[in-house]
Amino acid sequence: MRYHNITKDDMLNGDGLRVVLWVAGCEHRCPDCQNPVTWDINGGLEFDESGVQEIFEELNKNYISGVTLSGGDPLHKKNRADTGSFIERTAREFPDKTIWIYTGYEWQDIKDLPFMKYVDVLVDGPFIESQKDNRIPWRGSANQKVIDVKKSLEIGKTVLVMK
Repeated sequence: MRYHNITKDDMLNGDGLRVVLWVAGCEHRCPDCQNPVTWDINGGLEFDESGVQEIFEELNKNYISGVTLSGGDPLHKKNRADTGSFIERTAREFPDKTIWIYTGYEWQDIKDLPFMKYVDVLVDGPFIESQKDNRIPWRGSANQKVIDVKKSLEIGKTVLVMK
């Protein structure tokens, strides 16, 4: 897996202060995407142990709520194995921190990925310019859903964090 940036003390991509991993690779290529530089699956830097440790150093801070994976798309088919390994390791080492994922895929298409049980919140769906709304938190367009993953998996239907 490759990445473009690690953002620290981020307040826009999930609840609380977070560390954000901006993953390379996106097949959705939404018109007017805020981050088209991340589309190339071969762009950016290799996400190696030093990148993991940079994120874990931030997660060790008591005021950091958790980690957010965005991009690009962390659930790009070529990223899924590495994303899953990173999420599982993060959940194991930081059980009190939340894990958020932004993806252009729809919940029903990715909910059965084995590592999804470690994710707290998923923001799903492609960015749609005609539904752009800067007043709604954590989303770029109104079609996107902010999903409570653990509750959704537990009861077998989509539970929204925000409507």
